[in-house]
Amino acid sequence: MSNFIVIDIGGTYMKYGLVSEDGTFKHRGKMPTRAKTDGADGIVEKCAGIAKEYLGHFYADGIGISTAGIVNPQEGSIVFAGEGSFPGYTGTQLGARVAEAAGLPCIVENDANAAAVGEGWRGAAKGAASAFVMMVGTGVGGALLLDGRPYHGAGYSSGEVGFMRVHGEHRIFEEIASTRAMLQEAAFSHNVSPAELTGEQVFAWARQGDADAIAAIAHFADNLAEGVADIIALLNPEVFVLGGGVMAQQAILGPRIQQRVEQLVPEALRQGTRLAFARLGNDACLYGMLKLLLDTRK
Repeated sequence: MSNFIVIDIGGTYMKYGLVSEDGTFKHRGKMPTRAKTDGADGIVEKCAGIAKEYLGHFYADGIGISTAGIVNPQEGSIVFAGEGSFPGYTGTQLGARVAEAAGLPCIVENDANAAAVGEGWRGAAKGAASAFVMMVGTGVGGALLLDGRPYHGAGYSSGEVGFMRVHGEHRIFEEIASTRAMLQEAAFSHNVSPAELTGEQVFAWARQGDADAIAAIAHFADNLAEGVADIIALLNPEVFVLGGGVMAQQAILGPRIQQRVEQLVPEALRQGTRLAFARLGNDACLYGMLKLLLDTRK
């Protein structure tokens, strides 16, 4: 049975693992990304180092890397990444450089696309002919799946829903519908710094009856639902999947988002679309890259 090396490059951590073709992890780990201090060369070196370490003990058939930023998967290159978070990353030939250093074929995909492929293969969108997966965190990203494959768009930036503008705001969608927005509102009402808060704390306050925390969560859910409603009206996917750490609060967020979407989208426009919550958690990107690696062998 073949083994593959899978890596997910996030803003804070790089998660990685050695996984067999049936999805069994033989090893997994994580390390700080340090993109701001180590730059693009540091990311390449870390990916190559992970691969070389595994290859010193195991045989592997390929490497799959999911990463923040807009990715050209045909070239394995970074089309664009924000300089504030990933300085010097734009233009990096990530796939080619890691492949050369490790001596293995390497494919690269945008992290939201990879997470969507994972959810389509083994998660909440399994079996769906069409799906839209929205990942909610400090920003908001998305991906459209058609028959299990991500639609990339003409410039590989399809799914960048965080840049949408909704209900006449002079801000972009992720500025009002991310966990960061919720934390900022809750922090202001509690006279603390957003850096001192976590989503878990805000939801804990809400469960204790804290009116300001309840209001912050409600505003977050309502703003998020507006974006969900727009995408459902535009695409009418078979399933709309909400992912990201905050979506672990499904019991609180699910009914509110569902109700708001039903208010915003006429029934005829949302017919056939069901709302679901991601199932794979932090492993979605890793499973997605495994699936894409397996697909390259067909």
